[in-house]
Amino acid sequence: MTIVVLLAAGALLALLLQSRHDIDREARNRSVSVAQTFAHSLGLQDALKTGNPSAVLQPLAEGTRKAAKVDFIVVMDTNGIRYSHPKPDRIGKRFVGTIEPSLAGKVHTESVKGPLGKEIQAVVPVTDADGKVVALVSAGLTVKNVSGAVDRQLPVILLAIAGGLALATVGTALISRRLRRQTHGLGTQEMTRMYEHHDAVLHAVREGVVITDGEGRLLLANDEAKRLLGLPDDAEGRRIEEAPGLDRRMADLLLSGRVATDEVLESGERLLVVNQRLTHPGGKPEGTVATIRDSTEMRVLSGRADTARRRLKLLYDAGGDIGTTLDVVRTSEELARVAVPRFADFVTVDLAAAVLDGDEPGPDADMRRTAVNGIRTDHPLYPRGRLIDFLPSTPQAIGYGTGEAELVPDLSDAPGWEAQDPPRARAIVDYGIHSLIAAPLKARGVVLGVVNFWRSRKPEPFDEDDLSLAEELVARAAVSMDNARRYTREHALAVTLQRSLLPRALPEQSAVDVAHFYLPAQSGVGGDWFDVIPLPGSRVALVVGDVVGHGLHAAATMGRLRTAVHNFASLDLPPDEILARLDDLVQRIDHDGEAGDGAGGILGATCLYAVYDPVSRICTAARAGHLPPMLVAPDGTTTVVDLPAGPPLGLGGMPFETAELELAEDSQLVLYTDGLVEERNRDIGEGLELLRTALSRPDRTPEESCRAVLDMLLPARPTDDVALLIARTRTLGPDRVAQWDVAFQPSAVGAVRNAAARKLEEWGLPDLAFATELILSELITNAVRHGRAPVRVRLLYDHTLTCEVWDGSSTAPHLRYAATTDEGGRGLFLVAQLSEHWGTRYTSEGKVIWAQQALPGGPGRTEPDLWDFLEADPL
Repeated sequence: MTIVVLLAAGALLALLLQSRHDIDREARNRSVSVAQTFAHSLGLQDALKTGNPSAVLQPLAEGTRKAAKVDFIVVMDTNGIRYSHPKPDRIGKRFVGTIEPSLAGKVHTESVKGPLGKEIQAVVPVTDADGKVVALVSAGLTVKNVSGAVDRQLPVILLAIAGGLALATVGTALISRRLRRQTHGLGTQEMTRMYEHHDAVLHAVREGVVITDGEGRLLLANDEAKRLLGLPDDAEGRRIEEAPGLDRRMADLLLSGRVATDEVLESGERLLVVNQRLTHPGGKPEGTVATIRDSTEMRVLSGRADTARRRLKLLYDAGGDIGTTLDVVRTSEELARVAVPRFADFVTVDLAAAVLDGDEPGPDADMRRTAVNGIRTDHPLYPRGRLIDFLPSTPQAIGYGTGEAELVPDLSDAPGWEAQDPPRARAIVDYGIHSLIAAPLKARGVVLGVVNFWRSRKPEPFDEDDLSLAEELVARAAVSMDNARRYTREHALAVTLQRSLLPRALPEQSAVDVAHFYLPAQSGVGGDWFDVIPLPGSRVALVVGDVVGHGLHAAATMGRLRTAVHNFASLDLPPDEILARLDDLVQRIDHDGEAGDGAGGILGATCLYAVYDPVSRICTAARAGHLPPMLVAPDGTTTVVDLPAGPPLGLGGMPFETAELELAEDSQLVLYTDGLVEERNRDIGEGLELLRTALSRPDRTPEESCRAVLDMLLPARPTDDVALLIARTRTLGPDRVAQWDVAFQPSAVGAVRNAAARKLEEWGLPDLAFATELILSELITNAVRHGRAPVRVRLLYDHTLTCEVWDGSSTAPHLRYAATTDEGGRGLFLVAQLSEHWGTRYTSEGKVIWAQQALPGGPGRTEPDLWDFLEADPL
């Protein structure tokens, strides 16, 4: 409190002195201003030239003095004789003061004891146009008036001092109370001792402490911080970027002002762990405090732990990234991709040539470079696809023979390796590749190939730890490689079996123009199939099916179903009945599989069976769980055929329905499997719409339409088999068909025979007339004797000549071998001998017996020897 009072008294004294000084200075300035103004007033010099200047200047000076609020204005000549004065009796007397400086043209102020008392006055010169001083003007104030102004300000000053003293007293009390509360009642001595103790602790701890302000200046650094950071003793107070010896990364962290938690920085040869916090968390940061620990001793251990972690991570990633597909080449590429650059700078995979085909390699197999990967592409290593015969002295041949990995730390000093290809070996060493590990791919006791790990970027060669890691990595990859090899073998067998079961060439027929495409799945051969089966009467059956599942079993089942379809088609059954019999067959196959070891059973199959008649242009179709066909009309209209959807084969219990379509000539009927329109990233609806778009050009041939469909829908790597069959319809016109209704009596045979002979003559087939007349005679006679009306005869002139006899009976004729003594029974035998094929098909109105003859000059055409039939010698 005493200090506060002394400070207030000192402030009062200072204010008084300052106030007096300011008022004195103000008096001098006002005196100068008034004197100069009067000295330059108009008419002054004219008044000086009159005979009585005082008469003019005295009233003028007094009026100006009162207006300017000064105590006097005196005009005098250059000798100091007054022309004016507030006291008239002083006019004509000499001026009291110094005039010499003003005579020299200067303004002069001074304090003098004059007629009015102690005065503060200013003397200024009055000059003519030539600059010559012709008179002087003095203006000023008395000291008592100046002191009066100070006295008038004193109460205000005292009041301000009193208010400040009161505020200081209150503030001092509040501050003292707060300080006591914050220091818990400690006095100055206790605070001093505490500061000394804290300072000793701060510099004694084995952890560096650095405090900076918001302007990037180093406020404090204890001894440990100076040691760890290499700071000089006078570093405190300097800017951080100017501190000598401070590492740049550490300086950047201290200047950033950001929060850091256990951040590891390298400073010289030390590994430092830094924690940094803001010193003013409630507002804008005004600085930071950072603590620093030396973890250099843990560097080696952490490095080893990090190496172990990286190796475990590499092996873990290898387990997930290698063997994603059952493809030998893809697995090799995945192995090479995983190891670069985390383990080696270049990786090459050399597999025995037999492995690529799925077979087990022999002891001295040639190697084919299957995968190459590296940090650069301009390497001098053997390229991918190269067939390599490694010499016995090379690490690859040694490792392949022994099944143990080979380490070559220095390739420049490895004569056995260089002997393989000396120019290439020198190029490899000159390129910078200096170390090699050759690790054999060994699985289930069989060595499949060799993996080569090359190092170039790291100057350290491979060591024993790297060798063990390479062995572990290759061992994991070898299992996936062997699985891929086994799958390749099974896939090749399945593809071979499947292709042997599928049609190699489509049979000759004239009902439709056909284009087809088949592609097995990449991930496993399925059971899709298609077929084109010629039927009697120039008809054709179009078939497409899909067996559920993949592999050899699916391919074998597909072959069984395809054979069954051919057998049922030879019976000339309608589509719904063929599907019903296939359904029974699939159920029996499933039952046989359950009764045995279960390997023969299947989950089911789908099938679509359609029969097209080029004479009537009627297409009869049925489907068992299969996708409906698409129909492209000659005008380009593309529709999905509204075909009744039957259940998949093997479920049983539900009948199949047929639908009849009348197709215009040059219509395209498109049959396909779900592998074409369905994909993982595309639903079946979108696939059908794409198929519709691809088929929207009716002017294209079936081959062109097939190519357009595949370009738009075929996946790059199909996951299911893809089968596509496009058939463009033809018609057998009236000029190629002859038909007669036959009266139901034996005498009608002759008229039909004569009409048939005339038609054959018209068609240019007279050579077939005799055999055709015999065939028609036997078939019509059988129909009249053993069948029912109505009876019709039809001749079809296509790539064969077909004779058809229709009747209303469902009784099937049987071929007999008549004895020598029998009077009949030789009719059908004669028909079979004269024709290439004959048979019976049933209709809703009865049956049709047909017989086909090869055209003259056709392949396999032989003339029948009728004398052998009659058992007589020719004449």
